[in-house]
Amino acid sequence: MSKPVAPTRADAMSAGKQVIESGQLERRLTDLVALRTESQDPAQTAVLEQYLREMMRPMLLEMGFDVALHDNPVLKAPPLLLASRVENPELPTILIYGHGDVIHGQDNQWNPGLSPFATVTLDGMMYGRGTADNKGQHLINFLALKTLIDLRGSLGFNVKVLIEMAEEIGSPGLAEFCAAQREALAADVLIASDGPRLMPEIPTMFMGSRGAVNFDLEVSLRSRAHHSGNWGGLLADPATILVQALASLTDARGQIKIAEWRPSSLTSDIRAALAQLPSEIGGDEVIDPNWGEVGLTSNERVFGWNSFAVLAMKSGVPDAPVNAISGHASATCQLRFVVGTDADDIVPSLRRHLDREGFDQVRISATDKVAFQATRLNPDNPWVHFVASSLERSTQSPPHILPNLAGSLPNNCFSDILNLPTIWIPHSYRGCAQHAPNEHMPIALLHQAFLAMVGLYWDLGETKGPRGAPRHTGL
Repeated sequence: MSKPVAPTRADAMSAGKQVIESGQLERRLTDLVALRTESQDPAQTAVLEQYLREMMRPMLLEMGFDVALHDNPVLKAPPLLLASRVENPELPTILIYGHGDVIHGQDNQWNPGLSPFATVTLDGMMYGRGTADNKGQHLINFLALKTLIDLRGSLGFNVKVLIEMAEEIGSPGLAEFCAAQREALAADVLIASDGPRLMPEIPTMFMGSRGAVNFDLEVSLRSRAHHSGNWGGLLADPATILVQALASLTDARGQIKIAEWRPSSLTSDIRAALAQLPSEIGGDEVIDPNWGEVGLTSNERVFGWNSFAVLAMKSGVPDAPVNAISGHASATCQLRFVVGTDADDIVPSLRRHLDREGFDQVRISATDKVAFQATRLNPDNPWVHFVASSLERSTQSPPHILPNLAGSLPNNCFSDILNLPTIWIPHSYRGCAQHAPNEHMPIALLHQAFLAMVGLYWDLGETKGPRGAPRHTGL
């Protein structure tokens, strides 16, 4: 009696194509999008838990995971899901992260016929809030795992899964949870998906992210407004003071003037890595060539440098101006920063700068800041080469490799607290309307990314990971 023939990588890719042809990806994503998991809205608290309990838990249980929901260490913050599938303690272990919460639906701003929480497929695009950020991305990874389990009954490696429901509000409690659950989350590498590709048709990898610090600048001189005719020229204008203070932070083209905000990490090796990327960053927007740091390429400015932005400003009543000098002016600001910036000194150095420039009347409020730390993994790490090789084999395109994402995410929880090498494989693209009306996922990208993950998980199961990569001890 002949022995059954063991499946091959080609069989795995064929099984993945059958999943695509069945429409399972789109159907499951439709179910996930239908839950209004807006973490900014306290009214959706129960829905956040529902997503974990009714969507994620059954899917993972079906694949043989042990699954538990945990209370968030931060009071009133949403719960977290932790799952594990251990086939053999001697095998490599990957950690997969995802977030099921989404940004506000912005229901009334979507194009006619579209709605944030009911998917619509139109002209090769699947529209719906969370299709790209982040429901579609972690669904791709989970269904790729399921495809291999269904094909051969095993993966050939161990998997741990961490899903949170508060990433869009700064991941409260995630760092504390990771610190408390170090043993349960022990792994060899984080391989997760969030953010956009550089180009829709070519895979992207990044190994960290820029950090982000939000803060308010306020000038409050008096409790009420005063008639601009009677008092103009006699009373200081808070808005004028604030605008002058803001103008002192950068020059007219946005170059940062605070020395402590200028990073030290744009080294020759990082520049060499960024030089391999396409010069056009993609998307519908045309970049401004005369904005940002002089002497840097567009990729260096967005992936290797810091950027300051004024997110919102207010003085008086903008919707109904009157002839009065306001007593108060405020601006919400943000610094995106890379490794090589002292995050703990960002706000103190701003205070020192404002005082030196004579703006002691400007108050800094950072108590409600949203902050992610800047992180970056050496591109020579064995896991980087392993993942890049697999993605190229599956897609016939060498992936774009970034030292870090231009945006921000809680990567420091994994790189610093759990001490893991971190590999992010985004399954979206820059034009996906993330955080905006009409968010969507290109169907072609959805399918290609799914097959790429099937190939990656197959390669990991066959080779047990890259040679020379450190292994954790025990599970």
